[in-house]
Amino acid sequence: MSATSSTEDPAAEPRVIVVAGPTAAGKSALGLAIAEEFNGAIINADSQQRYADLRILTSRPTQADEARIPHRLFGDLGPGEAGSAAEWATKAAVEIRAATAAGRLPILVGGTGLYFRALMEGLSDIPEVPMAVRHKARALLDDIGNVAFHRGLAARDPATAARLNPGDSQRMLRAWEVLEATGKSLAAWQETPGKPPLVARYFSVVVMPPRADLYGACDARFLAMVEGGGLAEVRALLARGITLDAGAGKALGVADLAAHLRGGVDLATATTRGQTATRQYAKRQMTWFRNQFNANLTINEKFSESLFQKIFSNIRTFC
Repeated sequence: MSATSSTEDPAAEPRVIVVAGPTAAGKSALGLAIAEEFNGAIINADSQQRYADLRILTSRPTQADEARIPHRLFGDLGPGEAGSAAEWATKAAVEIRAATAAGRLPILVGGTGLYFRALMEGLSDIPEVPMAVRHKARALLDDIGNVAFHRGLAARDPATAARLNPGDSQRMLRAWEVLEATGKSLAAWQETPGKPPLVARYFSVVVMPPRADLYGACDARFLAMVEGGGLAEVRALLARGITLDAGAGKALGVADLAAHLRGGVDLATATTRGQTATRQYAKRQMTWFRNQFNANLTINEKFSESLFQKIFSNIRTFC
């Protein structure tokens, strides 16, 4: 995936900074520093930080940070909303144009690789799936269970099924629904070139700390989130009847803390499981950015403020 794009009139294209990388890598601090140095506006590119009910457990920027610098697309989803990469990209394009018109530098900050792909390259134009097809697929999954459903998907769309874990109900349903509604596999649709919602010039910084440092940061941050109110956020979700297989229920750590609140495990075990899930997620993100994202600048050392001037000098050249 290319980190830049161009048209015949480069001068007319918005300049956009991308700060990407795995969770707990230091992206938010870097994004805020860039925004303060270059009069920027921060646009969220993290699928989990979009949930309004999970400010603590998704480590969203603090209210104080949001007061210092404009922050957009944080907390814009309710707990039951799934959100999508295409929908996010459309919103992000609007925010990029608005920031540029206001004289601010748009800064995308996040770790959701598919979001960046949807904005910078575009996604395949898959037709809308009728609600009847969606309900039928959901009923089938509920009837036969995730493992059998995954087995059935593998028989019909092996390429997509191979990329999905049987526990990922949301994505399995999406693949099944698309096949049922269009007669064409999701893998085949995804091979069709898409059109980005915005043509812009991007300068991307990928923050990739050494694995030991990153994993230590993942563990420390998850523990701090649990102790700082994350458990209460999950309790509130459960009180509202939110299920754990869609929307905010799929956010990192929610299922583990919910198991504790329901009496299944003690808090120490739930915390350890949440830390493990976070490290595994960070590992998948690192793999994606290494293999599928062509960054302009990659920071491969432990992140610290001493790196800011190096990054700032590159951005000044770009802008």
